[in-house]
Amino acid sequence: MTASAATAPAAETILEVDDLGVDFWVDGKFYPAAIGMNYRLHRGEVLAIVGESGSGKSTSSMALLGLLPDNARVTGSMKLQGREMQGMADAELRSLRGNDISVIFQEPMTALNPVYTVGFQIMEALRSHDRDLIPAKAKERAIELLRMVEMPNPEQSFHKYPHQLSGGQRQRAMIAQSISCDPLLLIADEPTTALDVTVQAEILDLMRNLRDRLDSAIILITHDMGVVADLADRIMVMKNGVVVESGTVDEIFHAPQHDYTKSLLASVPHLGLGVLEPVEAGVTVDVEGVSSIAEIREHALDEVQPSQTGQAPVLSFEGVAIEYPKRGRIPAFRAAENIDLQVYPGEIMGLVGESGSGKTTLGRAAIGLLPIAEGTLTAVGTDISNASLKDLAAIRRRTGIVFQDPASSLNPRMPIGQSIGEPLLLAGEASGKDLDRRVENLLSQVELPTSYRNRFPHELSGGQKQRVGIARALALAPELLVADEPTSALDVSVQARFLDLLQELQQQLKFACLFISHDLAVVDILAHRIAVMHHGKLVEVGTRDEILRGAKDPYTQRLIAAVPVPDPDQQRERREARAALIRSGAESPTA
Repeated sequence: MTASAATAPAAETILEVDDLGVDFWVDGKFYPAAIGMNYRLHRGEVLAIVGESGSGKSTSSMALLGLLPDNARVTGSMKLQGREMQGMADAELRSLRGNDISVIFQEPMTALNPVYTVGFQIMEALRSHDRDLIPAKAKERAIELLRMVEMPNPEQSFHKYPHQLSGGQRQRAMIAQSISCDPLLLIADEPTTALDVTVQAEILDLMRNLRDRLDSAIILITHDMGVVADLADRIMVMKNGVVVESGTVDEIFHAPQHDYTKSLLASVPHLGLGVLEPVEAGVTVDVEGVSSIAEIREHALDEVQPSQTGQAPVLSFEGVAIEYPKRGRIPAFRAAENIDLQVYPGEIMGLVGESGSGKTTLGRAAIGLLPIAEGTLTAVGTDISNASLKDLAAIRRRTGIVFQDPASSLNPRMPIGQSIGEPLLLAGEASGKDLDRRVENLLSQVELPTSYRNRFPHELSGGQKQRVGIARALALAPELLVADEPTSALDVSVQARFLDLLQELQQQLKFACLFISHDLAVVDILAHRIAVMHHGKLVEVGTRDEILRGAKDPYTQRLIAAVPVPDPDQQRERREARAALIRSGAESPTA
């Protein structure tokens, strides 16, 4: 340690939390969500709170802002710069929100008001805390903030509504609103969960720059350990409302002490290995599904490709172009063109690329949900290029789709047993007791208790709802399964079990699978071959190793370079290498 470092003053303490507890009153009883939390947060420091869904990460942080429902009880002490927030009057809390403490919410589309432009919403945040700020000055400051978060064309973006922005641009608008009053403390709740790797890398660079520029303290809530390795200074690991371990980022990643922390890190997919890291010998694994990592590793190391000799592809694109027609003021545009891609029986084809690249467009066209403008599209042996509704109905009995968000794809008023059985009933495949038996078999296949058939979607966790989505998609034993971002919102441990389950089912049923994802580490585990899309075109197709370990196209190389890895030292090197690429002009930031 240098003499100057030894004499440097300690950073100012922004937040002091002592014995924080959060309970919820349900059916005449209090249920704990956070128990006895103690931590300090200093100016310019990033504290990552990690753990599975339901561990208390978001709940404990929302307690700081008084944003919990009426059935919540908060105990303990929470001091912001020595000022006690526990028991603070609502008016005082409102003055703190946005001004001293701000939040970047997980889903900006639901956090931003859809009927107001993003510029108006930033102005509203500014003027609510400074009544003397005239509209012209507020607009000037809002555009300055949009420029600060590197929003493309800030003057034009100021007048856009949230739905007119991409996912990365909406997240930038949300960040601009959050930092509008230069908060002392910024709470980032899963700020990059649903973003592409390139956009995620830019958002992380942005948050790092903002921390340095504003010297704010940041609480980062996430289940993405790559993001933690990239941004955090300290880590707090939570399970069932209890902090089981805390320490610096190097201590937690390189020398974890608690069994839960070890198993959590073991369940993280690592890009470039094609496997999930095995759990250390002697470690008790208590995270759902981590025991199956060895199986995923075994499958992933199996380089035998599904035989393509003499077999017709289950899905074939030949010179396909897909257009979205003109709607109102929105002109027609071509979402994909010159697509040549084949998926063979028993093969998992990974389809990767940024938002707007056309991945989901191809997936929807594959099962007849979108018409094609040019070329030939063959699915399960039938040309659906100009198929009638009757032809498509027959095709859809032999295809299935798993959507990105199972909560919005399941009917909230329908028990899950009914949702799973609906395709069988509509297709005339089963009814009565036979239908009940088939539904129970499907639930068993995706490893859900048969008693769950009477539960509603809101009674299930994210991983359980995604399993229901798989069961529904597999109900008619499809020859082709389209999986559209099925793991993007799942915790790493739940994701590990989900990937193992999908792989087991695919090997049993031998269906072809088009697996759409922006998580290259997940694709590395599952896919036999990978196709890379950029601006509606396929830029590279090859085996998993050809693409991820020997990419030839510059875009694919940039995509791989942007992936955060769950190791602080490696991630620091990757970040520096990516920054060098940008400086050299090889990469231009995208929104």
